[in-house]
Amino acid sequence: MSASPNEKWTQVLEPKASMFRLNLGELWRYKDLILLFVKRDFTAVYKQTILGPLWHIIQPLFTTAVYVAFGGAINIQTDDIPRVVFCLSGVILWNYFSSCLTKTSSTFVGNVTIFGKVYFPRLVMPVSIVLSNLVSLGIQLLLLVPVLILYRHSVHISVYLLALPLIILVLATLGLGVGLMVSSLTIKYRDLTYFVAFAVQLAVFATPIMYPFSYFKGKALAVASLNPVSPVIEFFRFSLFGQGTFTTGTLLYSVIFSIIALFAGILMFNRVEGDFMDTV
Repeated sequence: MSASPNEKWTQVLEPKASMFRLNLGELWRYKDLILLFVKRDFTAVYKQTILGPLWHIIQPLFTTAVYVAFGGAINIQTDDIPRVVFCLSGVILWNYFSSCLTKTSSTFVGNVTIFGKVYFPRLVMPVSIVLSNLVSLGIQLLLLVPVLILYRHSVHISVYLLALPLIILVLATLGLGVGLMVSSLTIKYRDLTYFVAFAVQLAVFATPIMYPFSYFKGKALAVASLNPVSPVIEFFRFSLFGQGTFTTGTLLYSVIFSIIALFAGILMFNRVEGDFMDTV
């Protein structure tokens, strides 16, 4: 049946002309929905818990305590940086990246009931995850401030700290890109969800969180250099303490890797989002 010429449509759904099509204008029109999901993601995790949002502080503190105890037991050197602030600075950035990755990787499987009821740009969901994790990151960065004041004799803040937004952007882009790729694959291969959770736990030991990048030698250094998160954490430490093993080349590698990961993730995401409901 043909539409009447007097009818006015408020929403027109049409197939994507290209798998790389982002349609940022449409995402912007759904900004209220994104903010709603951000609020949901932030509050739902600790709903009906005793300590609530305090877990955003407790979790990195407990993790740091474990790393400090482990590093002290085996006498790992931390480039003359107090072990507490050394580990905490790494834990905070790693938590943001790993949370973006693991939560984004379950976008399709975890939200199938919502996707099956109403239309909205599917990228709204992973974007909201990255933004909601920013709230947690902000809280944990504020936690770092009094710890830095406590160990102020070791702090040598440089102008490089102004690049903190770029550091966060690289981690967000990398977590979102890899998460989108994994999410697209988990539609058919559900085992990937468990593999990613396991891989993130193992990747901690290939990332300079408990020990500096200078700790790696020989073949271990070559393998660790492939980790795009390592230069970002080392650069962050350098901006705070004046100590860190990084070069412009390694930072550029992290930036390029994150951009490629994002484009690959969007490509795979756009390829499967049209018919994923038939598979899930």
